[in-house]
Amino acid sequence: MGKQLWTGIQKHLTLIKGIFIFSVLIFIIREVGHIAREVNGEQIRVELAGLGTGMFLLLLVGGFVAVLPMLVYDFTIVKFLPGHFSTGYIVRSGWVTNTFTNLAGMGGLLGASLRANFYAKSASKKQVLYAISKIALFLLAGLSLLCWVALILLFGLDIGAPYRVYWFWLLGGGLYFPGVFIFTRISDGEFFADLTWRRELSLIVGSSLEWGSCALFFLLIGWALGLPIPLLAVLPMFVVASVAGVVSMIPGGLGAFDVFMIIGLGLLGVSRADATGWLLLYRLFYYLLPFGVGVGFFIHDIGHRLNRFLNGLPVAATRRAAQLFVTTFMYFSGVMMLLFATIPDVVLANHFYLRLVPYMFYFLNQLTNIVMAFLLIGLARGIGARVQRAFWPTLVVLVIAIGNTLWQENFPAGLAVLLGVVLICLLLARPELYRAGFHYSWGGLLVDGSIFVVTFLSYTVLGLFTLNEGHRHWPLLPDSWLLPSMQVWLNGLGGLLLALLILVLINRYLTGRPVAWLREPFDADRVRRVIRQFGGNEVSHLAFLRDKQVYFYQEGGVDQLFLLYRQRADKLLVMGEPIGNQTAVPAALQAFMHDADQAGFRPVFYEISESLTIRLHEMGFDFLKVGEEGHVDLHDFTLAGKAHRGERALINKFKREGYQFALLQPPFSTSQLAELEAISTSWLGDETEKGFSMGFFDRDYLNEAPIAVMQDAAGKVVAFANLMPTGDQRMTSIDLMRASRDAPSGIMDGLFVYLFETCREEGYQSFNLGMAPLANVGVSEFSFIEERAAHLIYEYGYNFYSFQGLRAYKEKYVTTWQPKYLAYRRRQSLIFSMLQLILTINRPTAKEKAAPKWLSGWLSNVATWPNRE
Repeated sequence: MGKQLWTGIQKHLTLIKGIFIFSVLIFIIREVGHIAREVNGEQIRVELAGLGTGMFLLLLVGGFVAVLPMLVYDFTIVKFLPGHFSTGYIVRSGWVTNTFTNLAGMGGLLGASLRANFYAKSASKKQVLYAISKIALFLLAGLSLLCWVALILLFGLDIGAPYRVYWFWLLGGGLYFPGVFIFTRISDGEFFADLTWRRELSLIVGSSLEWGSCALFFLLIGWALGLPIPLLAVLPMFVVASVAGVVSMIPGGLGAFDVFMIIGLGLLGVSRADATGWLLLYRLFYYLLPFGVGVGFFIHDIGHRLNRFLNGLPVAATRRAAQLFVTTFMYFSGVMMLLFATIPDVVLANHFYLRLVPYMFYFLNQLTNIVMAFLLIGLARGIGARVQRAFWPTLVVLVIAIGNTLWQENFPAGLAVLLGVVLICLLLARPELYRAGFHYSWGGLLVDGSIFVVTFLSYTVLGLFTLNEGHRHWPLLPDSWLLPSMQVWLNGLGGLLLALLILVLINRYLTGRPVAWLREPFDADRVRRVIRQFGGNEVSHLAFLRDKQVYFYQEGGVDQLFLLYRQRADKLLVMGEPIGNQTAVPAALQAFMHDADQAGFRPVFYEISESLTIRLHEMGFDFLKVGEEGHVDLHDFTLAGKAHRGERALINKFKREGYQFALLQPPFSTSQLAELEAISTSWLGDETEKGFSMGFFDRDYLNEAPIAVMQDAAGKVVAFANLMPTGDQRMTSIDLMRASRDAPSGIMDGLFVYLFETCREEGYQSFNLGMAPLANVGVSEFSFIEERAAHLIYEYGYNFYSFQGLRAYKEKYVTTWQPKYLAYRRRQSLIFSMLQLILTINRPTAKEKAAPKWLSGWLSNVATWPNRE
């Protein structure tokens, strides 16, 4: 039965601990209520008012100092236990245990339970129980010694003679220590084996200091009250009352101690009112105030354990909430101050605004209000973006604003509390401010820019109306909106211009220094080594365009893979899949996400596979299907059959007319590149080169891989396509595919057919034909709204781009279609992400200056296909 009970206790130990902590909290609440009923608040106020500031501080410090000796027990108990406890932990745990025991001793049960709770993490239950038992034996040693001191005072020095009738209380208490001391010394059992002379002496000294400091503090209160009695005569009665309190086993000795002391002090001529006041101050400074600190430590310990049990979630949530509160308050106060500085007569007549006024900062000067408002708005953006460099400027600005606001007359008391909470929240949120840099998102720039632009334009217009006397009574503009004078308007206008400079400076300050990995120059050799060692993919060859930056992931100092990306505002637009060692992808993504987050960027992944999309979804990304990528199985490719009857006829025609296919190998001569560039220029016409997800004509880029060409009978090149090696023989693709304007119709089909056959002969298994944008996107009624909108573009957007025609064209050759996705962080604007992607793809290269055709240009280049299909 006992074994089953013990097993059940072990099984539900966590629950039992939880119930214990909860019961302690309930007990604390009950005892505080009990003390509150016993202690009259008005009487305490009267007593404190008579002390003076200096005496109050003396008693406050004295009460805490009187409690300190009790920590000796806790520094001793850890010597009986295995494991290491930090000094701070012992002080906090000891303070909780001793102040709780002072107020609600429960015969030592509460103290023993709390010590078992605090010190059992590295010891067995038996070791903890033995250690607590040894400590408990000496808790009253100091009181026992004080009993002998009191007897000496009464019968040896004739001090406190009225209390001689209590000699039997003192004698009984005095016999406790000799009995315990003799028992521990003559006992040779295992229980006292580790109770050395040094440890026993420390416990005796600790207990003596505890009870001695307690008695001295009680006498100090009598001295502070200035009562005309011999204070030393009170000591014997204090000891008697303490013994009575211990014997009664009432928490804190409440009742028994108080009755004995009131009676005893009355024997010395102290009135009942003065005695009650004396006891109230004793309870306040020795019990209640230290107990309040103990409650704080206890709650901190519970919070720490709860946070550890929940893997840090409570602390993280608290810090995040504090950060959001500070950000919101700074924005709110900044906007409120801006309104007050620009249209004071309007806002001060608005009842809703007046309700909110007590929760904002306030400066008398119009210029100061405007400058401070934009300081708050600019720094709020940094706090909201979790930028480390935003902390100290924000702290300084808040301290100045709070100090100035509280300096005003008749400020609401609630405002002081609120502003204090703001400062505390900023301190709590500091660990959340970990990013090294700040980069404006388009959304943030839109909000902050709108605040400034709307304010500036509105203020300028109001000023012009104010200065134009003919419009002073304009019916659509009430007089309250007009500014009082030209001087006021000019001051405000100057403030707004200064505010613009402040916003720019804050932005530059928060941006910080560029992160090293974002500034690394392109290293073609590193890229080649990774591709040679681990293989590439369909986008790896785009690295040699040098229009994208490269992020390398290393293990043991060796490059494992890399990602291609380009920065746009606060986004890192990643092109395609990670390139290199695929077993390192999880770790590489984690490292990239961490580095990007530290630098203040949010990654967006474009044209990625299903498997990577799912992996990113688990890392907090949403996704959108952007199309399908076509693959040709080269082993099964043939022109035989009815389906390719047209292609067979086309190839035969080219053969009859003397057109030939050739695969040119790099490096290419200057004349060859000039000939290809002429074809490219003819192909482009007035269109602009694109980048990022596709190539553009660049001689260094073209020299990285073979180029397939079609030549006429005279040997003149009329069409070309550059191959995109992937580092293995499994798959290949092409990037640029261009023909001169005088090339015969269907020349690209001919180039395709020859390429398929040539690549198959060289051992390739498949050929990547690139994407069909928006193909099979949003076809289900349960698809995302964004995907269903994309499907409408696919169905009815033929005026801009032939989506269905491109799909049908590639369908002639494609064996399988693979979906491709866009992955972006949750709660991130998809619209802004797509617009930034459009601008990145349509960004002219260094050679091109023409403005891109936004919509048709992007739609024609969503696929990793040439500029014209």
